[in-house]
Amino acid sequence: MADRSWGGTKLADRRAARRTILLDTAERLAGEEGCAAVTVRSVCRQARLTDRYFYESFVGRDGLLLAAFERVADEARRALEEAVALSDPQPEVRARAAVAAFVALVLDAPHKGRLLLLEPFADPVLGAHSHRLMPVFTDLVGGQLAATGDDIDRRMAAHALVGGLASLFAGWLHGALDVPRERLEAHCVELVLAATSSHGQGRR
Repeated sequence: MADRSWGGTKLADRRAARRTILLDTAERLAGEEGCAAVTVRSVCRQARLTDRYFYESFVGRDGLLLAAFERVADEARRALEEAVALSDPQPEVRARAAVAAFVALVLDAPHKGRLLLLEPFADPVLGAHSHRLMPVFTDLVGGQLAATGDDIDRRMAAHALVGGLASLFAGWLHGALDVPRERLEAHCVELVLAATSSHGQGRR
């Protein structure tokens, strides 16, 4: 059946636009007020949509929250991949590019950083999903480590680095680390370079 149009806009396009509005609203609410603030009613009210339009895209509140979380996580993954692909292959240049890309996402848009790094500790649905997404980032980091030593060493180094960096950014967003942004970024670059250098030496 042909897609119906209304005012020159196809039905599928209108549904996609409403879905994006719901995701934007949930992302902002979760990042600014916490996941507890994300309910079907609160999202519909702020998005100025009825629950009928909510349920045309999502089964319930958890589905919306997971979709918003996955969207931010995918944005972070793409930012890191692009930074690595477009940067000079020298380790220091590549490390600075990757850290700068992640900083731009989670600190320049702090609601995204909080949703990605802090809210999984507060919401069990996000917490479980965050653990399932971890290999995406550890594989990305592990691919930048020198191909020396065995695969287990490389995987452990990648997990340690991803966990440490996530903890640093989470501490900064939460206010536990009261340091200038430039110092935080420089420290993260040092950690990346130290991990790369240490792993590149292999096991002794």
